Amino acid sequence: MTSPAKSRLRWLVTLAVLAHLVVVLIHGRAHTDLGVGLANWQQLYVMVIILLAPLIALALSWTRLAKAGVWLLLISMLASLVFGAVYHYIIISNDHVSHLPPGEARGVFRITALLLLITETAGVAVAAVGIRRPVNSVNRGDA
Repeated sequence: MTSPAKSRLRWLVTLAVLAHLVVVLIHGRAHTDLGVGLANWQQLYVMVIILLAPLIALALSWTRLAKAGVWLLLISMLASLVFGAVYHYIIISNDHVSHLPPGEARGVFRITALLLLITETAGVAVAAVGIRRPVNSVNRGDA
């Protein structure tokens, strides 16, 4: 049987990852609409760290490998948060929220850049709580 704390954590991980996924997809569309391209290494980073890793973390959080999933969530969301903060708010380029090319998707780009920071911070917080309170309890039957 699953403990209420473990069940709650699993649902929080699910909510954090799915909210992040929705924002990532909308933000990606804004990138496309504005023609804001990424270097090959940045595209790979986005695909692996920002998109795929949280989904794997989510899947793991519902298995007996939940602890690994929470650690993966922490690492991927923290890495996503740093990447987004640096490229959307620090480094001046056409990916910076104040230096976007003209286009109707500028507002969506700016809003989703902020929402990425929020969802990634939430993901880090959820993972930190999960690490602080071990997900794999002593009771062997709650996988």
